Amino acid sequence: MTRFRTLPGAAALAALGLAFAAPARAELIVFEDGRVVKAEGYQLYDHEQELEIRLPGGGSYRVDLSRVDRIVDDEVVIDAVVVEEPGRAIATFDLSYAADRKPLFGTPYDALIEAEARRSNVDAAFVSALIRAESNYEPRAVSRKGARGLMQLMPATAKRLAVKKPFDPASNVRGGVRYLRELVDRFGQRPDLVLAAYNAGEGAVETYGGVPPYRETVAYVNRILKWWQPVAAAGAAPSVKAAAAP
Repeated sequence: MTRFRTLPGAAALAALGLAFAAPARAELIVFEDGRVVKAEGYQLYDHEQELEIRLPGGGSYRVDLSRVDRIVDDEVVIDAVVVEEPGRAIATFDLSYAADRKPLFGTPYDALIEAEARRSNVDAAFVSALIRAESNYEPRAVSRKGARGLMQLMPATAKRLAVKKPFDPASNVRGGVRYLRELVDRFGQRPDLVLAAYNAGEGAVETYGGVPPYRETVAYVNRILKWWQPVAAAGAAPSVKAAAAP
């Protein structure tokens, strides 16, 4: 969901904790119905309402962007992933709202984040770190994938969450935090899995049984956890590595 045009510096990668062979670059187009198409590239047209998908073997076709759930960059060759050892303890952290865990960065949107985090029972600091990664607090950010607003909602996600004005901070944050609540309910107190699902989709997390082996997703999860960790629940900081192939 990240990499927006208005803030080009946000694409910088954090340390991944992975070892790579030469990665196979790909764009994974995930549709609302769960289908995944591997593309050589893509481009938005018609005032960012239509997506052209370029196919690896040549040719392309266009679809309504509202049919696309998300787009994930930079698939990693599965055999090149360093996987966690079996039996390694998994860190769990309290992702519920707590009055003493405040938004992290002192922005004009802190009161809004606090209110929506309380409403959906999600850690406000966690929400604030995700927003920094997604849009760097630019409410009119539009990614090259078509994601919009502070929490970078794709049109299909915004529609499902009844977000009619994605560039309105209150509407966008309310919808995005509701989505985070859904992910916490689905993946439990595992911030790494919640963040991976927000970025790459629930299906990818379930397919791989953990953080999927996409460079963008692993970097995204580690970056947010690095910001959020100082106010996380007691215990070791999460160590994120990609899951093995299913």
